[in-house]
Amino acid sequence: MTTIAVTGHTDLTEDSVPLVRAALDDLLARYASDGDLVGVSCLAAGADCLFAEAVLAAGGSLVAVIPSRDYRRTKVGPAHAPVFDHLVDSATEVLVLPRDMADHQAYEAANAVLVERADRLVAVWNGAPPSGRGGGTADAVLDARAAGVPVEVVWPVGAERVSGVRGL
Repeated sequence: MTTIAVTGHTDLTEDSVPLVRAALDDLLARYASDGDLVGVSCLAAGADCLFAEAVLAAGGSLVAVIPSRDYRRTKVGPAHAPVFDHLVDSATEVLVLPRDMADHQAYEAANAVLVERADRLVAVWNGAPPSGRGGGTADAVLDARAAGVPVEVVWPVGAERVSGVRGL
């Protein structure tokens, strides 16, 4: 069994979505052949959900790590709710962390679970340094590397965040 967790940007541009999804499909195909692929995701909009969908499409099972009890109500917007709910329903395990509020501490705790459970971490990441708030993509990459968990960065040519940072 191979357990792969994901961290990644939530603000991918519309044109970046198919590029990232194709890159994730290609990456996961290497691990899905043995039939024991487990994907671990917090199911945030953007990279997390693209990864979760790719895991399921590859025949893997999904573990959803929800950062807090209020996450669905306060952080999942109307446009994202159908995908989020479908992925929660499709997960073989849903772990809701015992935190009341979805804040940076909750995201840090969720990142810790991702790193703890992962054989590898996939980072849909443009390489930008941590923001300093904690719980972000770069923080998860640093935590995984510090724990000795291999990190595979996915940032295809042409990928871009809404903020305008493009893939190289």
